[in-house]
Amino acid sequence: MKRSIWRKGLFVLAGGITALLVGPLLIPVPPLKGTYPARALADEDSEFIRINGVELHVKSTGQGQPAYVLLHGFGASLYTWQAVMQPFSRLGRVIAYDRPGFGLSERPLAWQGLNPYSGDAQVQLLLGLLDHFSISKAILVGSSAGGSIAMQAALQYPQRVSALILADPAVYIHRGSPGWLHCLLASPQMRHMGPLLARAMLRHGSQLLGMAWHDPQLIPADMAEKYRKPFQVENWDKALWEFTLAGWPIDLAGKLDELKLPVLVVTGDDDRIVPTAHSVRLAGELPNASLKVIARAGHLPHEEQPGRFMEAVFEFISRLPG
Repeated sequence: MKRSIWRKGLFVLAGGITALLVGPLLIPVPPLKGTYPARALADEDSEFIRINGVELHVKSTGQGQPAYVLLHGFGASLYTWQAVMQPFSRLGRVIAYDRPGFGLSERPLAWQGLNPYSGDAQVQLLLGLLDHFSISKAILVGSSAGGSIAMQAALQYPQRVSALILADPAVYIHRGSPGWLHCLLASPQMRHMGPLLARAMLRHGSQLLGMAWHDPQLIPADMAEKYRKPFQVENWDKALWEFTLAGWPIDLAGKLDELKLPVLVVTGDDDRIVPTAHSVRLAGELPNASLKVIARAGHLPHEEQPGRFMEAVFEFISRLPG
């Protein structure tokens, strides 16, 4: 009797394990519809530049020194800077690009060497872009997670970065995922289902954009359309999952005392994604930072209040040495 119960228990356990291992692989993942090669969605002023084996979508304007490189955040693209590209060009050369996995830049699904979605690889792409344009030193302008990349680049290559302008940077909330969770997400089962999960994220995309603005009713129709455009690129769902797997292990908060270069921290007074208090704290903990809090702005003050954002930038730049 006991042996029979034991056998039944083993069969149930084996069946459960089999269902967990095989079941997700049997879930159908239909191909995406209505997607196109990235170049088919490009604008007249789009440029595609291959850096470290990855084709980046780039836009540039202005000339002379200093040079500014603009880095967008998660879920965004270089279009987040469309209202400030020309004002920046009055200060020097301006370069904005789409990070791998976003915008119209390439979405690698296989690679050798560094994972192109990792923080280290994205710093190397940034440095490669500077070399491509023969820029020895630049001012990096980063929004949200783009600010994290800018800070990481300044830590690793201080000789290439003269100042930082950080818009609502994601510093205290980027801790990476636990090792066990990363192993789970990278399993064959989750890799199979990953594109479906990425597509589910898209269904909440408009809600996230609304959260990023103090007043979502003021989001221009063309801006909302530009946020949707990258989701027409081939394999965007698979690439978004690869980006998610890459994680973000670096602890920027523990290295702030090493960033002695001039820094401007800009935040909206109603940031519901990276709380305004985080940016205030960051400006206070950096050795050489100034802070600008913009009224009636959320997580993207350069989109929502571009005039006030640039006023803060012009004032900051006017105080820089040299």
